[in-house]
Amino acid sequence: MLGLLLAFFFCFIGTSAAKGHAPVLPDQLRLFQGQGTQISLALPVQAEVSVDRPDVIRLNGQPNPSMKVSLGHPLKLSSLRSGEAKLRMKLFGQIPLKTVKVNVIPDLKVIPGGQTIGVKVKSAGILVVGHHQVLTDTSKLSPGEAAGIEAGDLITHINGIKLKDVRDVAEIAEAAGKSKRPMQVTYQRDSKEYTTSLTPAFDKQDRAWRLGLYIRDSAAGVGTLTFYAPEQGVYGALGHIITDMNTQTPIVVGSGQILQSSVTSISKSESGEPGEKRAHFLKEGKMLGTIERNTHFGIFGKMSQNPEHSVYQKPVPVAFAEEVKEGPAEILTVVEGQRVERFKVEIVHVSKQSVPETKGLVLRITDPRLVEKTGGIVQGMSGSPIMQNGKLIGAVTHVFVNDPKSGYGCFIEWMLQDAGILERPQNTFQNLKAS
Repeated sequence: MLGLLLAFFFCFIGTSAAKGHAPVLPDQLRLFQGQGTQISLALPVQAEVSVDRPDVIRLNGQPNPSMKVSLGHPLKLSSLRSGEAKLRMKLFGQIPLKTVKVNVIPDLKVIPGGQTIGVKVKSAGILVVGHHQVLTDTSKLSPGEAAGIEAGDLITHINGIKLKDVRDVAEIAEAAGKSKRPMQVTYQRDSKEYTTSLTPAFDKQDRAWRLGLYIRDSAAGVGTLTFYAPEQGVYGALGHIITDMNTQTPIVVGSGQILQSSVTSISKSESGEPGEKRAHFLKEGKMLGTIERNTHFGIFGKMSQNPEHSVYQKPVPVAFAEEVKEGPAEILTVVEGQRVERFKVEIVHVSKQSVPETKGLVLRITDPRLVEKTGGIVQGMSGSPIMQNGKLIGAVTHVFVNDPKSGYGCFIEWMLQDAGILERPQNTFQNLKAS
């Protein structure tokens, strides 16, 4: 009899799969504390379902650790407290079907942003962005290039002195040139530290000692706030890393701040030519937060209160990557002044990501108002929150150059991890913050 039942069950699964209705039994589930989910198998059979931690997970709203159910109806799970539990299913109370690991994580809610922000960041050292020739009495040369320093290198010390401002370099170079002593330059490249000897050259045209290097120590731009976490006092923005405009080298943060900004105009996106938001930092605007980290998923730092013009005044739930579905959604962004508005989009593709990766989803702008105003996604829109089914699911990050109505987004889960408010076993990506 048991053999006949097994044969019937597996034949049924095969028939269902052929019709596109194969049972979905995940190996593990993640829930935030206080939230619930359901498992739908659509199988016309009876099963015994049990959970080893009824204090963590409740079955169909009942306190019983075990019960008989019909798999033709959804099995409802509700989370009571953080912890791990195992959910076991047995067909007809005898045949092991599946064991599902359920991980309940402490509740986490944030306030979605959408505000246009001004970004000012100072690097943790002096960034080399190029070489130039110094005209001496006898030749043309770049002392920095001759010393092996390349564009993208970050100079952190000269003669053991930590560099805090680009003006420090000129003073040290002049002293070294006059004393005719080479400088010991410490720099970083690809997360490794090197030291080289560099002798400044005297430029006979501008009568100054030069290194033959183009350098800078700061950057500024416009982006969008993604979220503010009031309980933890932190924020996340942009959804992608800040890089130097010339070398495309990620900027290692020394310090920085985000400021209130107002959109003054928009250059519309066209196929082959992305548009941009034009905005200015408000003179009367206060600093909204500090910049402490620059990662592959944006910038993060401290923030003490919810910025003005928020659509949401209270925190909302966030979604795990596996909760994001193809279908309707909306983004929050500013297209004029400081007013945050909602705009309709469609999630057209969702990547399966179990570890942090960029470009987690593809979205398409479907709101005619936004298309008319911007032509689609424009520069400065990166970081715009993506909402679906009442949850914050991600942020806009990139525009498709040849199809500006479409672009990439990242999952909010990865941003929350880099903000330090959602635990991740191992930090896959480098945190670009000076130590």
